[in-house]
Amino acid sequence: MKCVNFVEDRYSKIQNQINGIQESLTSETKSSAGDKHETGRAMLQLEREKAGQQLAEVEKLKEALSKIDVDKTSEIIGMGSVITTSSANYFIAISAGQMTVNSQSFFVISPNTPIGLLLMGKKFGDAIVFRDHTFVIESVG
Repeated sequence: MKCVNFVEDRYSKIQNQINGIQESLTSETKSSAGDKHETGRAMLQLEREKAGQQLAEVEKLKEALSKIDVDKTSEIIGMGSVITTSSANYFIAISAGQMTVNSQSFFVISPNTPIGLLLMGKKFGDAIVFRDHTFVIESVG
């Protein structure tokens, strides 16, 4: 599944970033510069904290994806729904941007995005107004 690959790729990049920061911290030796050394270490530690927060967010995405049953179909839009509308195609899961599957383009969105909130709970034939544009739900899978 492309969403899983997307999350795994982000996880790997962040983990590599953390490893690089950790290597920089351990290889940093006390120099005669004193304050400059301490400032450099503090900056690296801040970068490590930020990367740790990003890693936690990716863990949340992984958990959200693990709860989606892609084989389950429903007439009502919810997590894991594939939606075709008169203007675009959507997959309700995580915010991952635009992806192409079987030569079809989909916007992979979280249910908490503005368009996701409008789509949740709707069904085939319902009309949605988003940013002064009206579109119709043509299929829900």
